[in-house]
Amino acid sequence: MAATTAGEMNESGTDLPPAQIRRLVLSGTRGVVARCRDFTAQALTDWGWLPPESEEAGQRVEDVLLLVSEVVTNACLHAGGPQEFVLRHEPGRLRVEVADASPVHPSARVPRSPALPGGHGLMVLDRLAGAWGAEDKGPGAVGKVVWLEVGRPSRPPWRPSGTGLR
Repeated sequence: MAATTAGEMNESGTDLPPAQIRRLVLSGTRGVVARCRDFTAQALTDWGWLPPESEEAGQRVEDVLLLVSEVVTNACLHAGGPQEFVLRHEPGRLRVEVADASPVHPSARVPRSPALPGGHGLMVLDRLAGAWGAEDKGPGAVGKVVWLEVGRPSRPPWRPSGTGLR
């Protein structure tokens, strides 16, 4: 995903704001899930996702926090813990990236009963993320980046106060 830079135009010919990026360097596994969720909640507040403007927007924020928990937990359980957590915010979209030192990409397990605990992280990603995947870190670097993207729900229509409409 390319970051938008100043001077680029959207379809209507107006300037697009640049992508906003937040990075958290991590080590180990103790407390990292909660730390990444808190980091994400603060960023979503700063970017206007919180407080939510509608029930749908509130549900989307909960989805984002659940997705963060899933990808960070997977890095803890299967890759020795995350090394870096990155949020990339563009108008209408959030991209979450979790880098770790394992070269092994996530793969779905044999389907199992939803009633059994564990093993459902990739199913959650499939259901809640607009897109997700994994890619190698790059030349000379060992490990991978697992990423997911979530679209921001549209804002509710503005209604003047006192109209009685809800």
